[in-house]
Amino acid sequence: MRLLVVGKLNGQLSTAVKMAMSAGAKVSHVETIAAATHALRAGQGADLMMVDYELDIAMLIATNEAERIRVPVVACGVGADAARAAAAIKAGAKEFIPLPPDAELIAAVLAAVADDNRPMVVRDPSMQAVIAMADQIAPSDASILITGESGVGKEVIARHVHQKSRRAARPFISVNCAAIPENLLESELFGHEKGAFTGAVARRIGKFEEANGGTLLLDEISEMDARLQAKLLRAIQEREIDRVGGMKPVKVDIRILATSNRDLAQAVRDGVFREDLLYRLNVVNLRIPSLRDRPGDVLALAEFFIKKYARANGMPERPLSAEAKRRLAVHRWPGNVRELENAMHRAVLMASGPEIEEDAIRLPDGQPLSSVDPGARAAQVASLAAETASRSYVGQTVAAVEQQLIIDTLEHCLGNRTHAANILGISIRTLRNKLKEYTDAGIAVPPPQMGAASAA
Repeated sequence: MRLLVVGKLNGQLSTAVKMAMSAGAKVSHVETIAAATHALRAGQGADLMMVDYELDIAMLIATNEAERIRVPVVACGVGADAARAAAAIKAGAKEFIPLPPDAELIAAVLAAVADDNRPMVVRDPSMQAVIAMADQIAPSDASILITGESGVGKEVIARHVHQKSRRAARPFISVNCAAIPENLLESELFGHEKGAFTGAVARRIGKFEEANGGTLLLDEISEMDARLQAKLLRAIQEREIDRVGGMKPVKVDIRILATSNRDLAQAVRDGVFREDLLYRLNVVNLRIPSLRDRPGDVLALAEFFIKKYARANGMPERPLSAEAKRRLAVHRWPGNVRELENAMHRAVLMASGPEIEEDAIRLPDGQPLSSVDPGARAAQVASLAAETASRSYVGQTVAAVEQQLIIDTLEHCLGNRTHAANILGISIRTLRNKLKEYTDAGIAVPPPQMGAASAA
């Protein structure tokens, strides 16, 4: 994590910096808020700022926001002056650290405010295969497209690739292409020159230059508009970028990773994503299985999150009861790892006995996890529907009956290929071959993303 310390480095603040470095932070330092904004404009980059609360924190945050520089601030100061600490929080600081510093508090705040230390928790063979491939290609400079449903951990895999690469000591910069308005994304990526547009009061270094020597992650790349895709393609091909309002190109040395939860091949067919850009990004594809397709990871992840949130909330670390483990294992987790993490956070807070019981594990709407596998229910319904439908096929050809039976069964399975193949008594490969034939013939096939019971 990159920490920018703002204030005079004397006494207790200097000690806090040493503690932050011991906790793994890469620290840089400036003395004034003007110097802080200048450093960020110039592409120095920071994941977090630790600012002396005697400085004008509100002004620092406002100046950065005016230029769309968003770095969280932690205030710090000597003595537990409650009024000044409250003023710093009101000004926009995320946390307050009293000085003299406490090493555990420093580490906890760094982890909470800039959580980029997310270890890989992997037990399932399907996910172990993904990690093995990631480890194999990490030392290269090949572009990687990381795909999978929302919440499966695509950015965690991207950070893992960076940490295993030859660029690990250099910056890892992530840009969420879906979260930044279209008219601002170009400046965010490529930077701008002073006066390039209203509000461009000084030269601003973009994420490409900030990531120079390291790795740039383009998160949710499918949301980028076509005009900007063309500029991105040139940047990847030529390894140079043009700042908005700039007069000459700027060379950059970066590795590109991209993520998408959409089918980019389909986006190409729909005319909303450039085929040549897809080829440039998709040198290697890492497909992350949904959590329901890696059941071996569920309990391992659940136990990891229990430890994490028990420690963060100062609560006892309780084990899961046998019934709680069973319900975790049969739930389909449509929100994937993100949903499981939130459920475990709630469970840590709601548990009261010696174990985390099943009643403490709640869905976002407050309902407890069901004791029945919803996937099994869907398969049962699909089987009955397919049996009823088959009685009306008299007079049709065998091929037509087979096609209708496969499509109907797939629809009732909510697009889940595995459940449909089990009901039909055929292999998943045979089913996929049949579906490809139908798609090539222009027949509509239920997509695998139709619902919570879908398969990757």
